[in-house]
Amino acid sequence: MNPSVSAPPPHFPPHFPEAPPALVDVDWLAGRLDDPQVRIVDATFFLPTQQRDAAEEHTECRLPGAVFFDIDAIADPHTNLPHMMPSAELFAARVGELGIANTDHVVAYDAMGVATAACRVWWMFRAFGHGRVSVLDGGLPAWLRRGLPTEEGPPVPPVPRTFSASGPARGVVAVDQVLAALDGGGPPLVDARGAGRFQGVEPEPRPTARAGHVPGSLNLPFLDLLDPREMTFRPSADLAAAFERAGVDPAQPLVAACGSGVTACVLAVGAHLLGHDTVSVYDGSWAEWGDRADLPIVGPEG
Repeated sequence: MNPSVSAPPPHFPPHFPEAPPALVDVDWLAGRLDDPQVRIVDATFFLPTQQRDAAEEHTECRLPGAVFFDIDAIADPHTNLPHMMPSAELFAARVGELGIANTDHVVAYDAMGVATAACRVWWMFRAFGHGRVSVLDGGLPAWLRRGLPTEEGPPVPPVPRTFSASGPARGVVAVDQVLAALDGGGPPLVDARGAGRFQGVEPEPRPTARAGHVPGSLNLPFLDLLDPREMTFRPSADLAAAFERAGVDPAQPLVAACGSGVTACVLAVGAHLLGHDTVSVYDGSWAEWGDRADLPIVGPEG
């Protein structure tokens, strides 16, 4: 039994032939700090259990000119699920308030390499039709290691600009699509959580009623795509090997999931770096599936 959508989602991830690279390094960005069309966003995100405040840390140390992209605020306000995709109208309004226009090249970074929400922000912009977006490989730690300048203190409020988003968001898979496809033969569901969480033997950082995984799903921990010391993406050969070990063909359509739809986007970037825009994201992920008693699971007892 293989959870999948029987056909690619109706709004499959777009391909942007003229888009900038998905990854840029700190030297590339350091040379463009004065470029008015390069807009830096701090996408740092922490779970409540981490007892860290991302907005506060943005005030204490940030890249020059960076604005804070709060994935919990730029989200659907009509659900109890965490940071679900907003409407195109809400996304456009919030992004415009950050001083970002459609002509801008957005560069997203994390305070922990690429391990929090920079990849999520990359995916969100592309889902709403904006291909001019990149992830800063290694994020703030890589920037600090190079001794590059930072800012501190309350940031200067950005000058609002007009941003247009195309909707509905592409590449978003809902729970009913996954559920309806449990007996289908389409793209696999690939879970980016660690093996212990996937097997249900380690606790979820965001507690859910049940532990385990969606029946038939595959496990590709997002950390397998990253260098464990630098928290940068591994070379292409290593990325390809990680997908292969998990039994996943990144050249074929797949649906990525995780705890709450954030690190699933690391798989989307990883597949893109191998030349494939094949990844949709199950936005509710385990935060939704694990809390619904009516949905089947494979738990720690098999």
